[in-house]
Order: sequence, then structure tokens, then C-alpha cells
Amino acid sequence: MIRIPLHAWCSCVVLMTAMIVSVASAHSTSDAYLTMETQPRAAGDTVVRGQWDIAVRDLHFVLRLDDDGDGNITWGELRKHMPEITRYAYPNLRVSGDGTPCAINPVRHAVSNHADGAYVALYFDVRCVGAPLRLQLDYRLLFAIDPSHRGILVLRSGANTATSLLSPENATIDVKL
Repeated sequence: MIRIPLHAWCSCVVLMTAMIVSVASAHSTSDAYLTMETQPRAAGDTVVRGQWDIAVRDLHFVLRLDDDGDGNITWGELRKHMPEITRYAYPNLRVSGDGTPCAINPVRHAVSNHADGAYVALYFDVRCVGAPLRLQLDYRLLFAIDPSHRGILVLRSGANTATSLLSPENATIDVKL
């Protein structure tokens, strides 16, 4: 039997605790930013322009984007995985106007930087038939695998601005246009 002196054991426990705390504090919360703005009506339909910034680290957790395993996700790797990213993201966002489903049409994508790192920016248009008075939004991104994920919504319609924190408990919202 090997005997470890008490002072060595205590030092080991302190070191392990410090390592756990540093790893835990290195992970920031999972979040995404969803900004939407209604546009002037075209041909009787309502168009809402959107930008959805999703943290690259969150997408990597789900889709494994770092192909070469070097710890850095490059623009080339993101471009390569963009079809997977859009196939994963868009089904987790549904929009309807007065209860009638609206079409979400991807427009382009880019990288956006926030204080906590890089985000994939998905730009899209939502087209709702007619002139709905209310917009319903159902947001489910990452909730199935990370219940701490939050979506931060800003919706502008004319002079009005609505904000909401989207969570598993508050995944569906209804906003007057």
C-alpha cells in the first residue's frame, strides 16, 4: 500500500478543484441573436427580413465543424458545412401570420463577431401572405440538447420594437405588428 502524506493529498485536491473551476468558467452560455424587421408590403404580402446569429461553438457541438481537429474552425470549414448548418437551423424556427404559416427563405450567410466569439449569421426573408395583424414565432434551436440555450429576439415593425428572451419555457411568442 502506498501512503500519500496529508499535505500532498490536500494540494492535489486544491489543484483539481482549481482545474474544474477554470474549465467551468471557460464555457460561456449558449445563445443566439435573432433580429427581424418588417418591410414595406410588396404585392399584398408581408415580408420580414431576418438575421440569425448562432454561436459557432454551439453549432460545432452539434455538427462537428472542425474537420482537421486543430481546434480552430475556419471560414472554409464553415462554408463546407453550411448546407448542414442551414438544414439544422431553419427547421427550428417557424413563423406564422395570424395563424397561417409563413415561408422562410434563406438569402445568404456570413460570419458575425460578438464579444464571446464568432457566430454564423444566417440572413433570411419571411414572407407571410396578406397583411397579418399578429406574428407568431416558434423557436426551438438547441433546446433538445441544451435546455440552457437562449434566443434573444428583437423584432421591429414600423416605429414599434418588441424584444423577447426565447427559452424552452418561452419558445413560442405572439407579437402584434
